[in-house]
Amino acid sequence: MPESLLSVIFGGIMPRRWHLVVLSLLAVLALACEGGAGAADPEATKPRTRPPAQGYPSSMAALGDSITAGVGSCLAYLACSRNSWSTGADGDVESHYRRILAKNSKIKGNVHNFAVPGAEADGLAAQATRAVEAKVAYVTVLIGANDACAPSAGAMTSVPAFRAAVDRGLARLRRGLPKARVLVVSIPDLYRLWRVGRDDAEVVRAWNAGKICQSMLADPTSTAGAAEKRRRAVRDRIDAYDGELREACEAYGSRCRWDGGRVHDVRFDLDLVNTFDFFHPNLKGQNALAEATYPDRFTW
Repeated sequence: MPESLLSVIFGGIMPRRWHLVVLSLLAVLALACEGGAGAADPEATKPRTRPPAQGYPSSMAALGDSITAGVGSCLAYLACSRNSWSTGADGDVESHYRRILAKNSKIKGNVHNFAVPGAEADGLAAQATRAVEAKVAYVTVLIGANDACAPSAGAMTSVPAFRAAVDRGLARLRRGLPKARVLVVSIPDLYRLWRVGRDDAEVVRAWNAGKICQSMLADPTSTAGAAEKRRRAVRDRIDAYDGELREACEAYGSRCRWDGGRVHDVRFDLDLVNTFDFFHPNLKGQNALAEATYPDRFTW
């Protein structure tokens, strides 16, 4: 800058301060140059909020029996829906509800567990009616264990009667909730449970005392041919039920998904069942069911 111009600008400033003013002006000029060189827009530096996940339901209901009701999964031999694999809200169970909640906060509190301990397939329609009244967007169905767990193998629900009851329940959902997504899951492998528990004295005592699932677990240590024939009949009936559940879901249409037999394939060892009856899933077992059945994507 010419000396004459500096004299004009700083003529009225005390000599010992003029250099400070020069530095200040230079700083201002530098900032101006940076701004003119395409400095970032302050608005663009604001953190972007993540858009809500798409496709996750905002309400749900669980239909079924004592397994879905969470019987024996708490510290008492009672229904404990907060630990349910489907709708459980407890922090220790990674249920479908809690997994969906992590993606879609709108489902918070919009969850219903209509499962009834002891329910058989013929009770599914009444539970479906409650789901329709609740106007939910997602329904899980686990039913059939009690149809097989009769006082004797001969008293098990017939396959045609089982299918007719399942069809009635699903038809009620299809008519009342045409846009809802339905997940139908398979029945646990009770024959495997007998095999892993038959040699444990504590388990055998519990099964005998509580008369748990007599068609499969009566006389659990017996090696008689008649006992084995009875157990195999129950095993085969559960396989037949699973086949009907799969076909019923296929007949329902594109809004129903079958679990592909994943629940039946869960290896229910004794560490996955409670110590009251050594039959119903404990908390770890409920988590195993949730993990096996949770959809990879809610796209159906």
